[in-house]
Amino acid sequence: MKEVQKNLRTEQMQNLIENISAYIEQYHGGSAEFVSFEDDVVKIRLGGSCSGCPLSTATLKGWVQGTIHQFFPDVTVEAAD
Repeated sequence: MKEVQKNLRTEQMQNLIENISAYIEQYHGGSAEFVSFEDDVVKIRLGGSCSGCPLSTATLKGWVQGTIHQFFPDVTVEAAD
């Protein structure tokens, strides 16, 4: 049963990040890519115009993390290598 819940939670996280990415792409020309989700840590890679942007950390820790915390308050958001 725990595995089913874990898979559902991962799917929900992927869907949320897809929606975040669509917003970033439409309004900023960037993207957010789901990389992994384990032990309440989600790793995200910013791309497009966000790649190399000096504000990418603010985008990840401010907007992306803030949105994720609305739905998953206990999750830590990290940049993927």
